[in-house]
Amino acid sequence: QVQLVESGGGSVQSGGSLRLSCAGSGYCCSSYCMGWFRQAPGKEREGVATICSGRNTIYADSVKGRFTISRDNGKNTLYLQMNSLKPDDTATYYCAANDRGWLTLNSGAYNYWGQGTQVTVSS
Repeated sequence: QVQLVESGGGSVQSGGSLRLSCAGSGYCCSSYCMGWFRQAPGKEREGVATICSGRNTIYADSVKGRFTISRDNGKNTLYLQMNSLKPDDTATYYCAANDRGWLTLNSGAYNYWGQGTQVTVSS
């Protein structure tokens, strides 16, 4: 049983920073590709960033240069450092993992999901 638990969300002002963490347990996650997704009210879930075990990464255009995804396989933990936050970044952020080795921002490729953590950015 794979479990993913996010933490680190909160409320910040525009221009601020937050670091999200996702702790994996069970058979997850050092060999898995992992990603961060977000969903704002009334909008579809969108991919934010993804990383595989080889450290290759993909970022959504909207967060390039501001967000950094990283992982610590020894701690079975995924991170998302978010800088220069904007009100448009307000959403529930989800951690996800796929055991297929797919480096992709397509949420359909991911078979394990966390419960989400709220990020609110005020102007």
